[in-house]
Amino acid sequence: MIGNGIPGGGDIAIGFDKNARRGLLLVSPTALYALALLAAPLGAIVLFSFWTQDFLTVDTTPTLNNYREAFANPLYALLMGRSLLISGAVTVVTVLLAFPIAYYVSFYVNPRHKSLWLFLITIPFWTSYLIRVFLWKVILGFNGVINSSLLELGFIEEPLTFILYNANAVVITLAHAFAPFAILPIFVALERIDRSLLEASRDLGEGAIRTFFRVTLPIAMPGVIGAILIVFIPTVGDYVTPRLVGGPEGAMIANRIQVEFLRLNNAPMGAALAVIAMVLVTFVSLVIVGLNRLWLGRKS
Repeated sequence: MIGNGIPGGGDIAIGFDKNARRGLLLVSPTALYALALLAAPLGAIVLFSFWTQDFLTVDTTPTLNNYREAFANPLYALLMGRSLLISGAVTVVTVLLAFPIAYYVSFYVNPRHKSLWLFLITIPFWTSYLIRVFLWKVILGFNGVINSSLLELGFIEEPLTFILYNANAVVITLAHAFAPFAILPIFVALERIDRSLLEASRDLGEGAIRTFFRVTLPIAMPGVIGAILIVFIPTVGDYVTPRLVGGPEGAMIANRIQVEFLRLNNAPMGAALAVIAMVLVTFVSLVIVGLNRLWLGRKS
């Protein structure tokens, strides 16, 4: 029992209980709000996935037919696999490009100017996401900025067709859109590194490259993993970007879910696809976290 044999221990225990109750009271509105806006809709989607629908008639009899069809139809498997591949490519490109920027800002920018750099990194958020996607559509288009510039410089004889209305365009657009989300957590992780550890590594004879891989990167891995998850999870379910710049070759599972809900009037099938996508994303995320722990365990 708390406080046994300690003078005033009972008062400490009572005070602790009061603080715990006060903290629970303060967090309860936020918890209920999150439960109402997140858990309830998610539960409704899961429940809906076990129903069937015929035009406007919904049959609430539990069934696994939607999941059977989802796994049996090769179109759904193709879209799901493409979504994971595109999101994986976006994550790799975004993190690889974000790390040098975060590293430069953390280690080489004057501390007085770091806030300005972070402010400039967030400039893309000043405009609507939809506008940024349309701008990339203009840049990557048949007569867009890239093709026009390459034609003028004589590098190509005819416009490139592989940079728009396919998976490449989706990767480029999403990598740009999610770059700030990757830079900021990596920067925070790098800022927490004790610079004396890097000096100690060099004093022990390690070069800059070995110091980076043996000291800097392992300590910054929580930020890197955070950036990976922040980019990977939402891009799997992105709908707008594939719809505007992806074309048939860049369509993802979210586009099919939209078709099931709004065009085919088959909400249970769309709900089943959404649940499968969430389960796959959760599994991949847990694998990433597990591999990171395994790698850090070997490093230590």
